[in-house]
Formats: sequence, structure tokens, C-alpha cells
Amino acid sequence: MSQPAALTNRRFKSTDRAVLAERAVVSVLASCALATVLITAGIILMLVTQSWHFFESEYVSPGEFFSGTQWTALQAKEIEDARFGIWPLLSGTLRVTVIAMLIALPLGLVTAIYLSEFASKRVRSILKPTLEIIAGIPTVVLGYFAILVISPGLQFFSGGAFDTFNATSAGIAVGILCLPMVCSLSEDALQAVPRSLREGAYGLGCTPFETAVKVVVPAALSGIISAFLLAFSRAIGETMVVALAAGTRATATLDPRDQSQTMTGFIVEMIKSENEFGTVQYYSLYGVAMTLFVITFGMTVVGQIVRRRYRESYQ
Repeated sequence: MSQPAALTNRRFKSTDRAVLAERAVVSVLASCALATVLITAGIILMLVTQSWHFFESEYVSPGEFFSGTQWTALQAKEIEDARFGIWPLLSGTLRVTVIAMLIALPLGLVTAIYLSEFASKRVRSILKPTLEIIAGIPTVVLGYFAILVISPGLQFFSGGAFDTFNATSAGIAVGILCLPMVCSLSEDALQAVPRSLREGAYGLGCTPFETAVKVVVPAALSGIISAFLLAFSRAIGETMVVALAAGTRATATLDPRDQSQTMTGFIVEMIKSENEFGTVQYYSLYGVAMTLFVITFGMTVVGQIVRRRYRESYQ
């Protein structure tokens, strides 16, 4: 095995200048890590302090916020008539996310298994760039695609049962958005499985399909689950597609044909509205953002636990 050029030429030695330069590099790296921590702490502090103004308002009660089924923060003409129950926004967010996951997870996993275990080099050279093109499409374009193509298609095949803005079209567009992420991360997890496991399965008489499904996929399960949870968090925090395609009416229903304002969609609408700084409606966006942060943070913690539970180590 050839040695690195620095070892071959022996052009390294510790000098005061080299030690000083190395300390400077370490200081820059530590500063970057510290900046990341401070930025994260600042965002959390801002959410907590601003949402506190919302919950301390006389027009809002935590009990109504967590159990109420009406959200009329922007529709009510008087603040006394406004209702701040989070369930309509949470219902809309979960409807869009579930529909997106029903599309992205199975389709992305099957595509990843095919690319990793069965595809020839020629097919792989076509499919991989195609997925990368999908990943590069701006979310605003996917939103317009949902309005101009998916919604009319759903209305045509259902005889007009779907609203122009509905949860299904937004969920399908978000599913297309998350598909490359699921496929790419799952394929990386499958590729990381040692070749010896596949050869052992072939030696025991397994077919290529049995080897892929019964050996490779279980061995890469921790990485695949991590890809699923990351896609779930991506879908639940998606903004532009749902702001364009899902609608602006918060509805506490399970019907995917109705409009469904999501939490991110409300935040966008609130920022675009004429409500002034310091009003209850203004601080309500921080209450919704804090709820969204808690959900995504919980998903991250669950992902860490699941990854440790199913992680496989090979020598």
C-alpha cells in the first residue's frame, strides 16, 4: 500500500507557526459549532417568549387551545368572537402528511430496493438523475402543479366531489416532494449493507428477491426508518405547497376532499394579513409555530430512539 505524500517526503514537522495555525483552525471550528448551538437556542427562546404573550392573553386559554375544534383567528371581526382551538390546523396538517406518506414511503422504498439490488448500470444511470430532477423542482412549482393538474384530475375522476383546494391534491404534491428523499436515503442504507450478507444468503440458496427482502432490507432497517421519519418531518413542515393547494379554511374533519388549512399555511396567511404587531392574532402564529416545533422535535427524538433500537453493526 502506498503511503501518503506527506509521509513519503517527510515534509512535516512541528513549528511554532504550524502549531499556531492549527490552533486557529480548531478555534474556527469550535466557533462554528458554538454559533450553531446559539442560533438553535435563540430560535427556541424566541418561540417560547413570543408564544407566552399569546397564552397569557385574556382571550386565549390553554384548555381551549389544546382541545378546541374551531380556529377563527383571522375570520372573526372582533377579537371577542375569535376561537383559538388548534385541532382544525392539526387535523389539516395530519391529513396532508398522511396522504403524502402513503405516496412517498412505499414508492420511495420500492424504488430504492430496485436501484440498489436489481437495476443495471444503464437503468440506474437514467433513474438516479430523474429523481434528482424531481428533488430540484421548486416547491412553488409543485404547488401550482397541484392546483392546475392534480385537483382538476381528482375532480374529473370523482365527478366533482373534491373542492378546488383540498387536502388530497396538496398531499399528493408533498408526497412527490418527499419521494426523492426517501429513495435516496433508503438506497444509501441498503448500499451500506456488507456484501458478505448477500453472498451468505446466496450460498444458502436464496433467490435475489428473497435476499433483498429477507436479508438486505432488515439489515438496513435503522437507516430506512430514519429516512421515513425525516420525510415525515419534512412533510409536516412543508409550507409553500400547502399554502397554495390545501386551502385557507381550517376544518376539523377527516375528509380528504375538503379544504384543510395546515399550521404552516396559517403562519403564511397570518404574516400576509393586515393584523398589527402586538395583537392576539399576531402572537397566535407563535403559538402555532411552538406547537409545530414540539411535534417535529418529538419526531426527531423518536427517530433517535428507533435508530438506536434497530441499529446493526458489522465488522
